[in-house]
Amino acid sequence: MDFDSKSTSNSNEPEFFSDDNKNIEKLSGKKNDDISLTNTQPKIQERRSNNAIHWQSLGIGAGIAVACIFCGVLLVNMINTDSTQVLDEITIKEITTTKPTIASFYDNASPILGDPNAPLTLVEFGDYQCTFCKKFFHETEESILINYVETGKVKMLFKDFIVVNDDSLNAASAAHCANDQQMFWQYHSTLYENWDGEGTGWASFEHLHQFAATLGLDMDEFSECMSQSKWKELVNSSHGDGRALGVDATPTFFIINENNEAVKIVGAQHYDVFQDVFDSLLEK
Repeated sequence: MDFDSKSTSNSNEPEFFSDDNKNIEKLSGKKNDDISLTNTQPKIQERRSNNAIHWQSLGIGAGIAVACIFCGVLLVNMINTDSTQVLDEITIKEITTTKPTIASFYDNASPILGDPNAPLTLVEFGDYQCTFCKKFFHETEESILINYVETGKVKMLFKDFIVVNDDSLNAASAAHCANDQQMFWQYHSTLYENWDGEGTGWASFEHLHQFAATLGLDMDEFSECMSQSKWKELVNSSHGDGRALGVDATPTFFIINENNEAVKIVGAQHYDVFQDVFDSLLEK
């Protein structure tokens, strides 16, 4: 998770990222010189001498051959590694080539929390099982709600970006099923209040129904919504929006002003980080 912030122009299609150019180095090698041996007259003493020279030469030749084979193996491994790295880079670029638009921020999202006419919008891409999403919820979100959302300066949206497992997908779908009964943000809070680790089973199908019952939701309607996977496509589309915007970690936030200028914040940053960005954008 890299920490950075970037602003866009006031275009309706903000651009945040540029591709890095990659250089590929070529490898070259040199051939070893041949070693030639000469024979002498068949005298016993000379033969013994020649035999000694012969075996030493063979030893040297064998050593050179082994070294060449070893270097050849290394060369093959280096070429294979470089090819894999280039392939991975191409794959990543193909995944993230979708050009972001203003709809990437607002579509496939939660209902607005706060005044719809607030000058700033805070969009969070999160996963209900994400450790640092839970950290933001418990340590930072309340201060933002009190000082900026309730005062009409900021409105909030939550968008799903699944990074853990199917329980995360089901939890996100359950929040949207709760939204069918105008209870999205209440269910959203209940999920984080009952957070108990990543992949530990606390967000199982059974527990998601228990959370709904605790909130007093119509359980027949909720159960039907869940069994039909009514909002699965929306959750997956939200993830796609995040990819288009360059999201690759949770939580990731975008703070957008009325001119569609946006600042990106990655990670569960302290409240004062958000405060500084809010105040800076409100002053423009």
